[in-house]
Amino acid sequence: MKFCKMFLSPLIIFYHLTLLLSLIILSTLALSTSVNAKQEVKEHIVIPVAGQPANNQDEWRTVAIKNMVLLNLPYGEVVIELAPQFSPRHVEQFMRLTQAGYYDGTKFYRVIDGFVAQAGPEEDSSLDSSIPLLALEGEWPTDKDWQFTLVQNKDLFAEKTGFKDGFALAHNPSEGSAWLTHCPGIIAMARGNEANSGSSHFYITNGQAPRYLDRIMSIFGRVIYGMNHVQAITRTATIEGETEVASADYTPIVSMQMMADVSPAKQIHLAVKNTESKLFATKLTERVKRDNTFFFKKPPAVLDVCQTPVLTRLLAQ
Repeated sequence: MKFCKMFLSPLIIFYHLTLLLSLIILSTLALSTSVNAKQEVKEHIVIPVAGQPANNQDEWRTVAIKNMVLLNLPYGEVVIELAPQFSPRHVEQFMRLTQAGYYDGTKFYRVIDGFVAQAGPEEDSSLDSSIPLLALEGEWPTDKDWQFTLVQNKDLFAEKTGFKDGFALAHNPSEGSAWLTHCPGIIAMARGNEANSGSSHFYITNGQAPRYLDRIMSIFGRVIYGMNHVQAITRTATIEGETEVASADYTPIVSMQMMADVSPAKQIHLAVKNTESKLFATKLTERVKRDNTFFFKKPPAVLDVCQTPVLTRLLAQ
């Protein structure tokens, strides 16, 4: 009897080994499927920083007063943050004209709903023609070590999108090139058909991003306060059948000053979300996942850089 059990035991062992091997194979396939599924989702989820993990800086960044412009409209005050790090020549000329009072009393003469509000002196006037033309600053070169906070891969207009210093941008690593994007509230220089024909006329995007203008226009700032007043600017473009808007009804620029030149009592001090912070990167990831129970149907794991807010807050004087 003992001998019989000893003889049967190899068969039993073989049976269990076969069963164990089958379980291992099934588990491996399941794990592989799970890993592939997770990897597929991960490809759509933002990587906090392109190049290296986001550093642990403060949540808010105080906007340098030297880079702020105070635009006074009939409806209220608007604050623009300039971007000399991306478009130095345009910022320099815009600052010089602002300090000279060049824009005071000029009007927003081309205002299209959901597109742009464009302002400047009367076209082809002596005031207009006296300003030197600027070379286009539509993009800048990057190398493999260039860093920014990534929002999305495979954007419709670029290989990658993200933020740097609070400004929305796009980046094509294959070309070694990056540029600011036409998101709502950006300020850019208008121009003629020639690339290097911008001078003083500028526009603010007042609607959904006209991203097809990226790289061919010079963006040099963005509205960080008072966008509701920009939206109140009178539209000059009418639909068919409407009465044409008289130029007398165009919205004027009451005044425009560099914030540093404004009397201390009237200065507006602002901070914006620090797009280089770990917290901002975490918020981006949460925005992609949409884990809130409100989303009983999950949207695709994508994030439009132009629909990613960079919040502003007022600081005490």
